[in-house]
Amino acid sequence: MALTVHKNRNYTLDNSLPLLLLIGGLIGFIASFILTIETMEFLKNPSYTPSCNISPWLSCASVMKTSQASVFGFTNSLMGIAGFAVITTAGGALLAGARFKRWFWLVLQSGSLLGLVFVHWLFFESLYRIGALCPYCMVVWLVTLPIFWYITLYNIKQGYLPVPSLLRGIFNFARQQHMGILVLWFLIMIALIVKRFWYYFS
Repeated sequence: MALTVHKNRNYTLDNSLPLLLLIGGLIGFIASFILTIETMEFLKNPSYTPSCNISPWLSCASVMKTSQASVFGFTNSLMGIAGFAVITTAGGALLAGARFKRWFWLVLQSGSLLGLVFVHWLFFESLYRIGALCPYCMVVWLVTLPIFWYITLYNIKQGYLPVPSLLRGIFNFARQQHMGILVLWFLIMIALIVKRFWYYFS
């Protein structure tokens, strides 16, 4: 069994993590679901204007018609629906008192890492290859980063991810400054977006 349910919570678990997984997963699921519907409508009718077409550089349609939008032969958002469904379920189960085994956390770690890498690749492609951003994709990016970040910190704290003694100081710093590091991460991405599309703002 991947989990057992206890009536009390004597085990160590960051109180914010289950709520983050539940809310972040739900937001990502909704954004992926809406994007899937919009993509299907656009593919059926190329003249269809998606609801997320806001400006020349904030345009889902500009992204939907590229090869990057369907890397594996189907719309990327379908992977988001599946992945965020798992995240949401895990968060809800944790809030209900479930306790997952190490292998489950490592699977969750691997999935969130793959999601993080994929998101950053899409971020690069959107900025420097496509030249447009998809608002629903940006919502997915917004929740993927903290989900990966806090799953990683939790797994290291629990000993599920071994950290060499030489790096323990870095981990302790990251855990103490977790929010600041996350904010800096977002600020760097925002700065790259502003720099790339400064011609539009100016």
